Amino acid sequence: MSNDALPRMDTIRLRADGGVLNATFDAPPLNLIGPELVRDLVRLIGYLSKPTPYQVVVFDSADPDFFIPHVDMTKIPEYTAEAAKAGGPGDASLGMLYQRLSRLPVVTVGKLRGRARGAGSEFLLACDVRFAARENAVLGQPEVGFGAPPGAGAVERLARLLGSGRALEVLLGADDFTADVAERYGWINRAVPDDELDAFVARFARRVAGFPADAVAVTKTAVTRVNAPSDDEIRAAAVVFQHLVREGSVAPRAAWLLKEGLQTRGATEWELGEVMASITPDQP
Repeated sequence: MSNDALPRMDTIRLRADGGVLNATFDAPPLNLIGPELVRDLVRLIGYLSKPTPYQVVVFDSADPDFFIPHVDMTKIPEYTAEAAKAGGPGDASLGMLYQRLSRLPVVTVGKLRGRARGAGSEFLLACDVRFAARENAVLGQPEVGFGAPPGAGAVERLARLLGSGRALEVLLGADDFTADVAERYGWINRAVPDDELDAFVARFARRVAGFPADAVAVTKTAVTRVNAPSDDEIRAAAVVFQHLVREGSVAPRAAWLLKEGLQTRGATEWELGEVMASITPDQP
């Protein structure tokens, strides 16, 4: 298929390379998860759920500093409404959209440069494999610092990948993790030198895309069946997250962080793991 025949989207750029489809997030200024990006994800996942010429999809970012830093804290109802279009009102959550991503017939590869926190990390966790630049990739699950557990699969997937102790370290600490530590913990498959990352991922993707499609699809399905969280687990996490966003301490703590520069290219967003520890009870 030529690049001209691919779906056109506002926040995701698509480029075909044989049996590999490259999907690049390009939603300035920070690639936040908002209604526009979720709308395009719904469309892309729907497209990839049907027969296509592709066996592998590689996700990366046009912004070398931010893969997906987290959700847009000012537009949670709006992006949730867009996510609902993928599965209906009963599945109105980012977590269930990511479930659909994890079950695509194609192999999904996350190529990480820059920061992937919260729903950005959860997106990568829903991909089949993850590779990251050793020098600049940062992962984090800051939700507990905001006042809620993650709601889009991080609890369920990190517990399976890392084990309970390391998963609790990540989730309860709400801190940032380097690519080297993430590799050691099993959060990502491998940390690769930044100047080698593109070639490394391209070689892996083309290699998998060149193998018999049935063997690739059946193997992916079997592994996913063994290790993936259930829909009920993901739905329950989304209910808790959405409840605490509406009625818990998330709103005042997010407001404090927004005043400090969250969702801008300043120090708060850059060092969010460190900043989370500065929110005190008298500064909600």
